[in-house]
Amino acid sequence: MAGGGEAAKSEPAPHPPKDQLPNISYCITSPPPWPEAILLGFQHFLVMLGTSVIIPTALVPQMGGRNKEKAEVIQTLLFVAGINTLQQTLFGTRLPAVIGGSYTFVPTTISIILAGRFSDNSDPVDRFKKTMRAIQGSLIVASTLQIVLGFSGLWRNVARFLSPLSAVPLVALVGFGLYELGFPGVAKCVEIGLPELVILVFVSQYLPHVIHLEKRLFDKFAVIFSVVIVWIYAHLLTVGGAYNDAAPKTQASCRTDRAGLIDAAPWIRVPYPFQWGAPSFDAGEAFAMMMASFVALVESTGAFMAVARYASATHLPPTVLSRGVGWQGVGILISGLFGTVNGSSVSVENAGLLALTRVGSRRVVQISAGFMIFFSILGKFGAVFASIPAPIVAALYCLFFAYVGSVGLSFLQFCNLNSFRTKFILGFSVFMGLSIPQYFNEYTALNGYGPVHTGGRWFNDIVNVPLSSEPFVAGCLAYFLDNTLQRKDGGVRKDRGKHWWDKFRSFEGDSRSEEFYSLPFNLNKYFPSV
Repeated sequence: MAGGGEAAKSEPAPHPPKDQLPNISYCITSPPPWPEAILLGFQHFLVMLGTSVIIPTALVPQMGGRNKEKAEVIQTLLFVAGINTLQQTLFGTRLPAVIGGSYTFVPTTISIILAGRFSDNSDPVDRFKKTMRAIQGSLIVASTLQIVLGFSGLWRNVARFLSPLSAVPLVALVGFGLYELGFPGVAKCVEIGLPELVILVFVSQYLPHVIHLEKRLFDKFAVIFSVVIVWIYAHLLTVGGAYNDAAPKTQASCRTDRAGLIDAAPWIRVPYPFQWGAPSFDAGEAFAMMMASFVALVESTGAFMAVARYASATHLPPTVLSRGVGWQGVGILISGLFGTVNGSSVSVENAGLLALTRVGSRRVVQISAGFMIFFSILGKFGAVFASIPAPIVAALYCLFFAYVGSVGLSFLQFCNLNSFRTKFILGFSVFMGLSIPQYFNEYTALNGYGPVHTGGRWFNDIVNVPLSSEPFVAGCLAYFLDNTLQRKDGGVRKDRGKHWWDKFRSFEGDSRSEEFYSLPFNLNKYFPSV
């Protein structure tokens, strides 16, 4: 009997599930000291710059814009990102989420650029302005979808049926689904991208265990350390003539003087609404952009959940998520009014940066919004940072998207992994979430158009865009299966982890919700959360 008792004692215990992520240095409501907060905010600005530069660099030349227009669009995108980030952290979810440009809107935007009605214009700048106004019109209309779903509380009702099980494929593929932007981008200039990736991993993961300091320095500021080292190295290669005889594609990826932004950017310029003229509206394009907006809404739901986890906050109450979606819709409206060539959603790479630094402070992200606005107005200074070669940005993506994907997997701690129902929903939704978009993207790359190819471009986009998004396909499939399969079975509720999130179904269900998500300036009195 004694032997049996000893055996029982030595049996390993599983790791207990945690509502809030432990070992975070500064959570959502605890700001670091000001000097540290400013440096961390600047780091968030550096990370979000990648998307803000890559999207206009790809789209503006197709629209007929020159380097001058490209620089102005990047400035506008940065300016609007600063405004949207501030309003999301103050009045939206109140999470430390950066709201920046989104790749989800790019296919629909390209569809508008390639529309026949702009191709007969001989003046490229005039064509750029007319195309931009068409994109603005469709974004303004598309913003109404998120505004209505968010502020009416309809998205709150959808979010209440989410369980940890259905959240896993959604959040995991918000990160892992962006694998195409990782190493393929690094490989465009492997002699710059690979050193950045190696130095980033070494400085953030190994160096803190080699050099023991009282304060966590290396992992917190690994992005600044690694980017500065590799940027100087890339500049020395450029100046030394390493790429003088290289192919134009290699020069564009590797050289630090190829962006054309520093010369083209004005010293001081304040972006303003309707700067390209009055928006033009097309019903088909507006509907297509609405679908892109809906896909971005589903992806942002997953990204908000990742941010909440890395900020060491409790699970998002559905009413807070719905409020955040409404303000994100306002963000898309502002993008349409200013003309950023792109809609806005939660920046996935900045969510990953929260994990790397272990600083989930709201103030840090608000400071980063200040940097966005400051450098968007002082164009020349902003252009210096915007000329960081794209492979360096892709190396950062490799780490940050991985962090966001892994936080999606961490929701499995609330589920019963010995249940065959759990295994089916999890495996099938993740597999199809990778497989269906792979088919759509491969088909589009080979043929120049998607599998759905009718005479109506807008209808093609409405079908092709959502089915090309990994988190959208996986999230919707997991949500449907989880809410329809053996729902009446009493044990299933525990298997899917729903009982862990019961207390967060309403705002008052858990006392911590007030601490993390209540509105500032006593606004909860006038806009109560339910």
